[in-house]
Amino acid sequence: MYLSRNLISGKSKYLFVLIFILFSAIIYAAFQTEDNDGFEFARREILLRKIGHELLLQSGDSTSRVLPVKKISENEYQIRFENDFSFQPDSLVNITSRLLIKDPFASSFIINVLNCNNSSVAYGYILSKNEKDDIVTCIGRRQPKACYKINIKFKSTEIITTNSKYLLGSLSILAFVCFILLKSVKSRKKTLDNQNTGIYTLGSVLFDANSRKLTINGNTIDLTATETRLLLIFASSPNKIVERNRLQKEIWEDEGVIVGRSLDMFISKLRKKLESDPNINIVVVRSKGYKLEIN
Repeated sequence: MYLSRNLISGKSKYLFVLIFILFSAIIYAAFQTEDNDGFEFARREILLRKIGHELLLQSGDSTSRVLPVKKISENEYQIRFENDFSFQPDSLVNITSRLLIKDPFASSFIINVLNCNNSSVAYGYILSKNEKDDIVTCIGRRQPKACYKINIKFKSTEIITTNSKYLLGSLSILAFVCFILLKSVKSRKKTLDNQNTGIYTLGSVLFDANSRKLTINGNTIDLTATETRLLLIFASSPNKIVERNRLQKEIWEDEGVIVGRSLDMFISKLRKKLESDPNINIVVVRSKGYKLEIN
Protein backbone atom coordinates (compact mmCIF):
# COMPACT_ATOMS: atom_id res chain seq x y z
CA MET A 1 0.00 0.00 0.00
CA TYR A 2 2.80 2.39 0.92
CA LEU A 3 4.52 1.51 -2.35
CA SER A 4 1.32 2.28 -4.31
CA ARG A 5 0.99 5.68 -2.69
CA ASN A 6 4.62 6.46 -3.46
CA LEU A 7 4.01 5.42 -7.05
CA ILE A 8 1.08 7.82 -7.45
CA SER A 9 3.00 10.57 -5.68
CA GLY A 10 5.89 10.01 -8.08
CA LYS A 11 3.51 10.13 -11.06
CA SER A 12 2.06 13.42 -9.84
CA LYS A 13 5.52 14.96 -9.49
CA TYR A 14 6.40 13.70 -12.97
CA LEU A 15 3.19 15.22 -14.32
CA PHE A 16 3.87 18.68 -12.92
CA VAL A 17 7.52 18.60 -14.04
CA LEU A 18 6.46 17.67 -17.57
CA ILE A 19 3.79 20.40 -17.66
CA PHE A 20 6.35 22.94 -16.45
CA ILE A 21 8.83 21.89 -19.15
CA LEU A 22 6.19 22.06 -21.90
CA PHE A 23 4.92 25.44 -20.71
CA SER A 24 8.47 26.82 -20.56
CA ALA A 25 9.15 25.53 -24.06
CA ILE A 26 6.03 27.25 -25.41
CA ILE A 27 6.93 30.57 -23.76
CA TYR A 28 10.50 30.33 -25.06
CA ALA A 29 9.30 29.51 -28.57
CA ALA A 30 6.82 32.41 -28.47
CA PHE A 31 9.57 34.89 -27.60
CA GLN A 32 11.80 33.37 -30.24
CA THR A 33 9.02 33.80 -32.81
CA GLU A 34 8.57 37.42 -31.80
CA ASP A 35 12.30 37.97 -32.24
CA ASN A 36 12.11 36.41 -35.69
CA ASP A 37 9.19 38.69 -36.55
CA GLY A 38 11.28 41.74 -35.57
CA PHE A 39 14.03 40.49 -37.82
CA GLU A 40 11.65 39.97 -40.75
CA PHE A 41 10.15 43.45 -40.36
CA ALA A 42 13.64 44.99 -40.25
CA ARG A 43 14.50 43.01 -43.37
CA ARG A 44 11.35 44.36 -45.03
CA GLU A 45 12.42 47.97 -44.33
CA ILE A 46 15.79 47.30 -45.95
CA LEU A 47 14.03 45.96 -49.06
CA LEU A 48 11.98 49.16 -49.18
CA ARG A 49 15.10 51.33 -48.95
CA LYS A 50 16.60 49.30 -51.78
CA ILE A 51 13.52 50.06 -53.88
CA GLY A 52 14.10 53.79 -53.29
CA HIS A 53 17.81 53.44 -54.08
CA GLU A 54 17.24 51.66 -57.40
CA LEU A 55 14.47 54.07 -58.35
CA LEU A 56 16.81 57.05 -57.92
CA LEU A 57 19.49 55.31 -59.96
CA GLN A 58 16.95 54.73 -62.75
CA SER A 59 16.17 58.45 -62.74
CA GLY A 60 19.89 59.29 -63.03
CA ASP A 61 20.38 60.33 -59.37
CA SER A 62 23.27 58.53 -57.70
CA THR A 63 24.06 61.03 -54.93
CA SER A 64 20.92 62.12 -53.06
CA ARG A 65 19.68 60.13 -50.07
CA VAL A 66 16.75 57.83 -49.52
CA LEU A 67 15.35 59.06 -46.21
CA PRO A 68 14.54 56.60 -43.39
CA VAL A 69 11.53 54.41 -44.17
CA LYS A 70 8.47 55.48 -42.20
CA LYS A 71 6.04 52.92 -40.81
CA ILE A 72 2.54 54.34 -41.24
CA SER A 73 0.55 51.39 -39.85
CA GLU A 74 0.96 47.70 -39.05
CA ASN A 75 1.32 46.73 -42.70
CA GLU A 76 1.96 50.04 -44.47
CA TYR A 77 5.29 51.80 -45.04
CA GLN A 78 6.41 55.02 -46.72
CA ILE A 79 9.58 55.56 -48.74
CA ARG A 80 10.75 59.21 -48.72
CA PHE A 81 13.46 61.00 -50.70
CA GLU A 82 15.82 63.92 -50.14
CA ASN A 83 15.44 65.50 -53.60
CA ASP A 84 12.89 65.71 -56.38
CA PHE A 85 13.09 63.11 -59.15
CA SER A 86 11.19 61.80 -62.15
CA PHE A 87 10.39 58.14 -62.82
CA GLN A 88 9.19 55.79 -65.49
CA PRO A 89 6.21 53.71 -64.22
CA ASP A 90 7.41 50.49 -65.88
CA SER A 91 10.79 50.83 -64.09
CA LEU A 92 9.06 51.32 -60.74
CA VAL A 93 6.82 48.29 -61.35
CA ASN A 94 9.81 46.12 -62.32
CA ILE A 95 11.88 47.20 -59.31
CA THR A 96 9.09 46.66 -56.76
CA SER A 97 7.96 43.32 -58.20
CA ARG A 98 11.55 42.00 -58.26
CA LEU A 99 12.37 43.06 -54.69
CA LEU A 100 9.05 42.60 -52.87
CA ILE A 101 8.84 39.02 -54.05
CA LYS A 102 11.71 38.39 -51.59
CA ASP A 103 9.46 39.21 -48.63
CA PRO A 104 8.36 35.73 -47.43
CA PHE A 105 5.52 37.09 -45.28
CA ALA A 106 3.69 39.10 -47.93
CA SER A 107 1.47 37.99 -50.79
CA SER A 108 0.00 41.19 -52.26
CA PHE A 109 1.05 44.86 -52.26
CA ILE A 110 -0.64 48.15 -53.07
CA ILE A 111 1.86 50.79 -54.21
CA ASN A 112 0.83 54.44 -54.37
CA VAL A 113 3.18 57.25 -55.44
CA LEU A 114 2.05 60.44 -53.67
CA ASN A 115 2.81 64.08 -54.38
CA CYS A 116 4.52 65.57 -51.34
CA ASN A 117 2.59 68.86 -51.54
CA ASN A 118 -0.98 67.61 -51.38
CA SER A 119 -0.64 63.81 -50.92
CA SER A 120 -2.58 63.21 -54.13
CA VAL A 121 -1.87 59.91 -55.90
CA ALA A 122 0.39 60.47 -58.89
CA TYR A 123 0.57 56.80 -59.78
CA GLY A 124 -0.66 53.53 -58.25
CA TYR A 125 -0.85 49.81 -58.93
CA ILE A 126 -1.28 46.40 -57.25
CA LEU A 127 1.19 43.53 -57.33
CA SER A 128 0.75 39.95 -56.16
CA LYS A 129 2.86 36.82 -55.99
CA ASN A 130 0.11 35.39 -58.17
CA GLU A 131 0.66 37.45 -61.31
CA LYS A 132 -2.91 37.07 -62.56
CA ASP A 133 -4.03 39.26 -59.64
CA ASP A 134 -1.75 42.17 -60.65
CA ILE A 135 -3.39 45.48 -61.56
CA VAL A 136 -0.95 47.76 -63.42
CA THR A 137 -1.89 50.70 -65.67
CA CYS A 138 -0.28 53.61 -67.53
CA ILE A 139 3.06 51.86 -67.94
CA GLY A 140 4.48 54.10 -70.70
CA ARG A 141 3.73 57.53 -69.24
CA ARG A 142 6.80 59.05 -67.63
CA GLN A 143 6.04 61.09 -64.52
CA PRO A 144 7.48 64.64 -64.27
CA LYS A 145 10.25 65.60 -61.87
CA ALA A 146 8.72 66.44 -58.50
CA CYS A 147 8.77 65.61 -54.79
CA TYR A 148 7.31 62.10 -54.37
CA LYS A 149 6.61 59.70 -51.52
CA ILE A 150 5.91 56.03 -52.13
CA ASN A 151 3.42 54.23 -49.88
CA ILE A 152 3.53 50.43 -49.92
CA LYS A 153 0.76 48.53 -48.17
CA PHE A 154 1.12 44.81 -47.55
CA LYS A 155 -2.04 42.71 -47.56
CA SER A 156 -0.57 39.76 -45.74
CA THR A 157 -0.48 39.32 -41.97
CA GLU A 158 1.00 35.83 -42.08
CA ILE A 159 3.58 36.62 -39.38
CA ILE A 160 0.94 37.39 -36.78
CA THR A 161 -1.27 34.56 -37.99
CA THR A 162 1.61 32.12 -37.81
CA ASN A 163 2.35 33.18 -34.23
CA SER A 164 -1.27 32.75 -33.19
CA LYS A 165 -1.58 29.35 -34.83
CA TYR A 166 1.71 28.22 -33.33
CA LEU A 167 0.77 29.29 -29.81
CA LEU A 168 -2.77 27.91 -30.07
CA GLY A 169 -1.43 24.64 -31.43
CA SER A 170 1.17 24.39 -28.67
CA LEU A 171 -1.39 25.17 -25.98
CA SER A 172 -3.73 22.55 -27.44
CA ILE A 173 -0.98 19.95 -27.30
CA LEU A 174 -0.15 20.96 -23.74
CA ALA A 175 -3.82 20.70 -22.73
CA PHE A 176 -4.10 17.28 -24.38
CA VAL A 177 -0.99 15.97 -22.62
CA CYS A 178 -2.25 17.33 -19.29
CA PHE A 179 -5.62 15.66 -19.86
CA ILE A 180 -4.05 12.28 -20.63
CA LEU A 181 -1.68 12.41 -17.66
CA LEU A 182 -4.33 13.67 -15.26
CA LYS A 183 -6.67 10.95 -16.42
CA SER A 184 -3.93 8.38 -15.80
CA VAL A 185 -3.24 9.72 -12.31
CA LYS A 186 -6.96 9.87 -11.55
CA SER A 187 -7.38 6.26 -12.69
CA ARG A 188 -4.49 5.13 -10.50
CA LYS A 189 -5.87 7.08 -7.57
CA LYS A 190 -9.26 5.47 -8.05
CA THR A 191 -7.62 2.04 -8.06
CA LEU A 192 -5.78 2.88 -4.84
CA ASP A 193 -9.01 4.14 -3.26
CA ASN A 194 -10.72 0.89 -4.20
CA GLN A 195 -7.88 -1.06 -2.62
CA ASN A 196 -8.18 1.00 0.56
CA THR A 197 -11.94 0.56 0.94
CA GLY A 198 -12.24 -2.88 -0.66
CA ILE A 199 -15.30 -1.68 -2.60
CA TYR A 200 -15.41 -1.92 -6.40
CA THR A 201 -18.08 -0.83 -8.87
CA LEU A 202 -18.32 -3.29 -11.76
CA GLY A 203 -21.05 -2.12 -14.11
CA SER A 204 -24.19 -2.12 -11.94
CA VAL A 205 -22.58 -4.59 -9.54
CA LEU A 206 -21.16 -3.39 -6.22
CA PHE A 207 -18.42 -5.72 -4.99
CA ASP A 208 -17.43 -5.46 -1.31
CA ALA A 209 -14.27 -7.52 -0.90
CA ASN A 210 -14.12 -6.99 2.88
CA SER A 211 -17.58 -8.34 3.59
CA ARG A 212 -17.44 -10.83 0.68
CA LYS A 213 -20.68 -9.64 -0.87
CA LEU A 214 -22.09 -8.63 -4.23
CA THR A 215 -24.95 -6.17 -4.50
CA ILE A 216 -26.89 -6.38 -7.77
CA ASN A 217 -30.11 -4.40 -8.28
CA GLY A 218 -30.59 -4.23 -4.51
CA ASN A 219 -30.06 -7.95 -4.01
CA THR A 220 -27.13 -9.19 -1.92
CA ILE A 221 -25.17 -12.28 -2.89
CA ASP A 222 -22.60 -13.87 -0.59
CA LEU A 223 -19.19 -14.96 -1.87
CA THR A 224 -16.82 -17.58 -0.55
CA ALA A 225 -13.26 -16.63 0.42
CA THR A 226 -11.88 -18.17 -2.79
CA GLU A 227 -14.51 -16.47 -4.98
CA THR A 228 -13.69 -13.16 -3.31
CA ARG A 229 -9.96 -13.51 -3.94
CA LEU A 230 -10.60 -14.49 -7.55
CA LEU A 231 -13.00 -11.61 -8.25
CA LEU A 232 -10.64 -9.19 -6.50
CA ILE A 233 -7.94 -9.99 -9.06
CA PHE A 234 -10.38 -9.39 -11.92
CA ALA A 235 -11.77 -6.20 -10.34
CA SER A 236 -8.26 -4.75 -10.06
CA SER A 237 -7.75 -5.24 -13.84
CA PRO A 238 -11.14 -4.83 -15.57
CA ASN A 239 -11.22 -5.47 -19.34
CA LYS A 240 -7.66 -6.80 -19.19
CA ILE A 241 -6.46 -10.35 -19.76
CA VAL A 242 -5.40 -12.13 -16.58
CA GLU A 243 -3.22 -15.18 -17.22
CA ARG A 244 -4.47 -18.52 -15.98
CA ASN A 245 -1.14 -19.29 -14.27
CA ARG A 246 -1.33 -16.06 -12.31
CA LEU A 247 -4.81 -16.87 -11.02
CA GLN A 248 -3.79 -20.35 -9.96
CA LYS A 249 -0.60 -19.15 -8.32
CA GLU A 250 -2.12 -16.23 -6.37
CA ILE A 251 -5.15 -18.14 -5.11
CA TRP A 252 -3.95 -21.70 -4.42
CA GLU A 253 -0.17 -21.55 -4.10
CA ASP A 254 -0.30 -20.75 -0.38
CA GLU A 255 -2.23 -23.95 0.14
CA GLY A 256 0.59 -25.92 -1.45
CA VAL A 257 -1.65 -27.52 -4.07
CA ILE A 258 -2.69 -26.13 -7.44
CA VAL A 259 -5.63 -27.94 -9.04
CA GLY A 260 -6.34 -26.94 -12.64
CA ARG A 261 -10.04 -27.84 -12.66
CA SER A 262 -10.67 -25.87 -9.44
CA LEU A 263 -10.10 -22.59 -11.28
CA ASP A 264 -12.66 -23.47 -13.96
CA MET A 265 -15.16 -24.42 -11.27
CA PHE A 266 -14.82 -21.13 -9.39
CA ILE A 267 -14.94 -19.13 -12.63
CA SER A 268 -18.21 -20.90 -13.43
CA LYS A 269 -19.61 -20.08 -9.97
CA LEU A 270 -18.67 -16.40 -10.32
CA ARG A 271 -20.28 -16.20 -13.77
CA LYS A 272 -23.51 -17.54 -12.32
CA LYS A 273 -23.50 -14.97 -9.49
CA LEU A 274 -22.78 -12.12 -11.93
CA GLU A 275 -25.32 -13.16 -14.57
CA SER A 276 -27.97 -10.75 -13.24
CA ASP A 277 -26.03 -7.95 -14.95
CA PRO A 278 -25.76 -8.67 -18.72
CA ASN A 279 -23.06 -5.97 -19.08
CA ILE A 280 -20.51 -7.86 -17.01
CA ASN A 281 -19.03 -11.26 -17.80
CA ILE A 282 -15.90 -13.34 -17.31
CA VAL A 283 -14.78 -14.59 -20.72
CA VAL A 284 -12.14 -17.11 -21.77
CA VAL A 285 -9.26 -15.80 -23.89
CA ARG A 286 -7.98 -18.85 -25.71
CA SER A 287 -4.43 -19.93 -24.78
CA LYS A 288 -4.03 -16.85 -22.55
CA GLY A 289 -6.41 -16.77 -19.63
CA TYR A 290 -9.56 -14.89 -18.60
CA LYS A 291 -10.89 -11.37 -18.81
CA LEU A 292 -13.55 -9.54 -16.83
CA GLU A 293 -15.46 -7.69 -19.54
CA ILE A 294 -17.48 -4.66 -18.44
CA ASN A 295 -19.53 -2.85 -21.10
